[in-house]
Amino acid sequence: MDGITDENALQDLFKEIDKKIDKLNDEKIIAFFASLGLEEREDITKNYLNWENILIVVPDRHITNSIKKYKYSIARISFLTNPNAQQIHIYDMNEWKNSTRNKTQFQIREFLKTNFGGVKKINLK
Repeated sequence: MDGITDENALQDLFKEIDKKIDKLNDEKIIAFFASLGLEEREDITKNYLNWENILIVVPDRHITNSIKKYKYSIARISFLTNPNAQQIHIYDMNEWKNSTRNKTQFQIREFLKTNFGGVKKINLK
């Protein structure tokens, strides 16, 4: 047997296994989003599985703390707490990176007031 042929066969086998792992992880993401009630919401895009990484924007730290344990068992998800958000939102992580590149921490805090789930506060007088 030729060592290179065996190595190529092994690499092909690894690629097939990786595809199965990715498919199972997608199933985890779908189940997780369903448990959060995101599957029924009209404002949630349905093509999120096409994203390389998914950013889950959470409105407060209590919710973040209760669901962040899933970050370690589900690949391709990250969490962001945005106290200006009123509900959970999902975004393409690349969109987040592009929007916050070269911004200071203060600029990002201000940015979150009206973006990535943030709702502009209206003062009623």
